[in-house]
Amino acid sequence: MIVCSSCKHANMDGAMFCAECGAQLVGKDSFTTQTISDDKFRDSKVSTGDLYQSFDGGEAWGSLHLLDTGQVLPLSSGNEFTIGRISEGQPIMPDIDLSPYKAYAAGVSRLHAVIKRDGARLIFMDLGSANGTYINGKKLSPNVEQNLNNGDIIALGKMKIQILLEDK
Repeated sequence: MIVCSSCKHANMDGAMFCAECGAQLVGKDSFTTQTISDDKFRDSKVSTGDLYQSFDGGEAWGSLHLLDTGQVLPLSSGNEFTIGRISEGQPIMPDIDLSPYKAYAAGVSRLHAVIKRDGARLIFMDLGSANGTYINGKKLSPNVEQNLNNGDIIALGKMKIQILLEDK
């Protein structure tokens, strides 16, 4: 017999809860309350730079300067990159994922645009995005290539990016 400490009801051996009041009979004394210190979280400050992806810029031929955040994303090794954001269940991923930079809120499509290097030319093309693409304030027609120059500012929806080319 196990006697409930709350209501003094006699319960059968092996009972875990009191049949009369529902109080826990077994393991009741093994639970202890602990205090969780928040000092560890208070002392560790996360800079906004820690939230961003890191890219290897060693072989970069250019870079994308995100004007809202100040982040610079090097364009390395490849000659062509799709730009967009990743969302759950998306079958095709962009080469440059702008999701960590609040791309969804800025209106960047999943596959928004493509940037490619063709010899000395730099080409940019909107891929039929929902919120449009602009170069220096001029709206691009979907699937039409446009030349880019060093310092041009492109807008993917509301996200503004400056093109920076390496002098080589």
